[in-house]
Amino acid sequence: MIDSGFIGRTLKTSGILGIIFLIFGSFYFGFRPALSVFTGIIWGMINLYFLNLLIRSALRPEGADKATVLVLLFIKVPLLYLAGYFLVTNNYFYPLLLLTGFTATLLVI
Repeated sequence: MIDSGFIGRTLKTSGILGIIFLIFGSFYFGFRPALSVFTGIIWGMINLYFLNLLIRSALRPEGADKATVLVLLFIKVPLLYLAGYFLVTNNYFYPLLLLTGFTATLLVI
């Protein structure tokens, strides 16, 4: 079983990884590629955070908090994934590097 601090530590480590990559990646790869990966990492962190909230609201011993679950589903599914779609289809960010950043949180886990 995963303890409650695991997700928090994962988010902190991903954030630190993203900042380090943004700083050093800007020098080695250029600002736009580093920003693309950093933006993908931030999106992945937000996705994991809302997934954590959603699961904790839906799977409670006293029963699911249906209002909170519906609000979180509305935030996570249409808004977060629509934002991810616009990030990938945007001409400023590199799509492959964004997708690399999206999965960086999974690598931290």
